[in-house]
Amino acid sequence: MTGAESVAPVDDTVGVLIVDDERLTREMHRAYVDKVEGFQVVAECAGAQAAVAAVFEAEVGARIDLVLLDMTMPDGHGLDLARLIRARGAPIDIIAITGVRDAEVVRTALALGVAQYLIKPFTFGMFRERLEQYAEFRRRSREASGQATQAEVDALLGALHPPTASAPPKGLASDTLDRVTAALRENGPLSAAEAGAALGLSRVAARRYLEHLADVGRAERSSRWGTPGRPETEYAWRG
Repeated sequence: MTGAESVAPVDDTVGVLIVDDERLTREMHRAYVDKVEGFQVVAECAGAQAAVAAVFEAEVGARIDLVLLDMTMPDGHGLDLARLIRARGAPIDIIAITGVRDAEVVRTALALGVAQYLIKPFTFGMFRERLEQYAEFRRRSREASGQATQAEVDALLGALHPPTASAPPKGLASDTLDRVTAALRENGPLSAAEAGAALGLSRVAARRYLEHLADVGRAERSSRWGTPGRPETEYAWRG
C-alpha cells in the first residue's frame, strides 16, 4: 500500500484499487477517477506484492470492485496479479492501464478476463470512456437474471466493447484522430479553426479529422451564425 488507509466505497459506487509503481501516475489516475461519477478510489498500491495484500484484505474488509492495473512493476507483473484474482475467484474486475504493447501480453490479459486494455499515454476522455463502458457493463450484469436471451448476452458483451469508428482513411493518423476526438468530446462544439488552435493543427488539417468523425457518425455538423458572411461549420460529439 502507499500508506493511505483504504476506505469502503459509498453505496453502489464502484470501489477502485489503483496499482502503479509511479507516484505521479497514481495521482493522475486518482484525479481522473474522481471526475467520473459512480467511481471511488478505495486504495492505492505501488507494487505487485502490496496489491496482493490489498486483494486479500478486500475479501474481509473494504470492497474492491475494479483494479486499474499496471503491467510492469519492480516486484512483479500485472498478469501474475490477474492470475491470483482469478484463481481465488474474487469478484474483482480489471482494467489494464500500461505502456506495454506486446501482443502476447495483451492476449494473455484478455484470456485472464481483463475487461479493458488502455495503453499509455491517453487522454482523460479516453479514460472516462473506458470507465463509462465498464459501468454500463455492471449495470447490465445486475439487471440480467435467469436464462439470458441472445439479445441480452449481446448487449452485455457490447457494453464493454462497443463498435468503434472505422479506421481513418489514408492520410489521417490514428493518434491525431484520438486527440481530435478527445477535444471534441471534452470541449465541443468546435469549429475547425478552434480545434486546430487547441491541438496545434492547421484549420484545414483539423477540418479533415472532424469531417471524418462526422462521416462515420461520431460527430454532428451544424451551422454557426453570429458573424457577417457565410456561417461557420461547427462539430459536436454524438457519443
